Amino acid sequence: MMKKSICILLTVMMMLGTVQGITETMENLPAVLQQATVLREGDRGEAVTALQLRLAELHYTQTETDGVYGPGTTEAVFQFQVRNGLLKTGMADRITLETLFSENAVPERQESETLTGLYEEEAETGMAFPSMTWFFPAQNKAMTSESFDAAAGWVDEGWFTTNEYSAFSDNRFKSTRTSPLSTFAAEVDTASYAHLRRAILEGRIPPADAVRVEEMLNYFHYTYNRPQNGEPFGVTMEVGDCPWNDQTRLLLIGLQAEEVQMEKDLGQNLVFLIDTSGSMDGADRLDLVKRAFLLLLDTLDAEDTVSIVTYASSERVVLEGVRAGEKTRIMDAITGLFAAGSTNGSAGIVKAYEVAEKYLIPGGVNRILLATDGDLNVGTTSEGELARLVMDKKQGGVTLTVMGFGYGNYKDNKMEALALYGDGTYWYIDTIHEARRALVTEAGGKFATVAKDVKIQVDFNPAVIKGYRLIGYEDRLLAAEDFADDTVDGGEIGSGHRVTALYEIVPAGSAFDLGTAESRYTEPQSTEESSEWLTVSIRAKEPGSDTSKLYTYPLTAQAAEAPATENLQFAAAVAEVAMVLRNSPYKGTSSYEKALELLRNCESTLGDTYKEEFLYLVTQLSRAE
Repeated sequence: MMKKSICILLTVMMMLGTVQGITETMENLPAVLQQATVLREGDRGEAVTALQLRLAELHYTQTETDGVYGPGTTEAVFQFQVRNGLLKTGMADRITLETLFSENAVPERQESETLTGLYEEEAETGMAFPSMTWFFPAQNKAMTSESFDAAAGWVDEGWFTTNEYSAFSDNRFKSTRTSPLSTFAAEVDTASYAHLRRAILEGRIPPADAVRVEEMLNYFHYTYNRPQNGEPFGVTMEVGDCPWNDQTRLLLIGLQAEEVQMEKDLGQNLVFLIDTSGSMDGADRLDLVKRAFLLLLDTLDAEDTVSIVTYASSERVVLEGVRAGEKTRIMDAITGLFAAGSTNGSAGIVKAYEVAEKYLIPGGVNRILLATDGDLNVGTTSEGELARLVMDKKQGGVTLTVMGFGYGNYKDNKMEALALYGDGTYWYIDTIHEARRALVTEAGGKFATVAKDVKIQVDFNPAVIKGYRLIGYEDRLLAAEDFADDTVDGGEIGSGHRVTALYEIVPAGSAFDLGTAESRYTEPQSTEESSEWLTVSIRAKEPGSDTSKLYTYPLTAQAAEAPATENLQFAAAVAEVAMVLRNSPYKGTSSYEKALELLRNCESTLGDTYKEEFLYLVTQLSRAE
């Protein structure tokens, strides 16, 4: 009993420390920083001076305090963010400022500290992952972005780890004369971007197959049309110049789901399915999993149902059908978990579905939240077998959210397959902030589904567009005939979620060579002007329904010629970075520098923490190039 009480006390202290470090009141900030939202390189004034003084006090800088936010201040802020488990941008956003001036701010380690000491401290404080010195044990002090490049260069992780990713080739150009219909399943996964971010911040170039451009595009917020006339989502279309190919243009298609309010009497039936095998031992694995679920627990309604299933060498039901209001009991169960044994993930998945079906709430949210590194080595282990397993189990009305943790022997391919065939979503969680984004900010503490089996079909008018290439969604492509077939799965879209798709299109008058195969039976296309460029058709099922509804949205010539917004500009920059990382055969003149130019000219980047972070990542890639 005493042991349990201590575990509970430590957990409460940890949660309070996390909240204090992130949401500490404004009173702790100096007066000159009370109104500051973000400070960045190039800023000047008293606010920067206050920032520099605090950084010096915590030993992150020894340079002169001059009130100028230069490269030295950027590096000091970056190292502070590394040390304190914050988003690593080098820019002092609100969360960074509040943490910096809090009592819990972690000072820079001194020269006498060893790497072993650093790991012990990070394990005690629950830091999500170590600094860039993780890959270079000989270095006892944190490396700056410049010294990192000079000391060792960037590491191609292909030979460095046993991580696994599904191989794929970029979508090619298609002729509208032979393939006027482009069909794919909607997707809101973002795991690839979070995984890529971690790699870059740790000085690694991710392998090409880890870079999925649609998951990078979908990570960010855009200004899309809101739903109207009772439809489940609003649709935005924009056309603009293609930065990497002057013979083509870009088409952006954006879906914005409505934000739904769950009825109080329905509630949620959640099963926390947690991998507790030996490979999950570590601060960025099981320790972070615990913190993530404790964070989620705090957002649940008292009447929501929570169950906990774990798996290692075998599966175990830790809690079953407990009301979320019994927080002490649930917290005790979560904090008491430890990592050991092999990984019989399939047994855990089967048991989790059994528990979820036992407490099924008709019309409510019934979801399994799987937390794992994907290293399944006992029982059903192949992608194909796992896919068939969840395809069979999902028929009972239970959906699946997959959350990946850790790095090294990380099985991205298996987790992607589970989410894809389990009608679920896939997140990669590398920090407590990403956990907050996935489980609280994006889900709002709820996991309501707005539409399921969502499929998108674009019908291109050959008189206006002679060819196209869908950028990304390689593993979500469907046959044209699958669009109206309600037995073929699409994607799930949750409350408030967004879907972004980008096409590179070839205008009818372009000199771009598609290498089109001719048929003597192909009808020649009319050269008369058309009022429509294309039509976007969407099929989606309401939650609980097995029959899809059809929604159509034509793009007229007038709408296509309207000036593109920063939505398209930012998406184009993301696509450029992805194509360079993949060394895509279609990258044209793409480069990190060109992507940076697009990003710097986007006003929407400033003030958006995630977009600013992306700007920082691309800057690091450009420096290392």
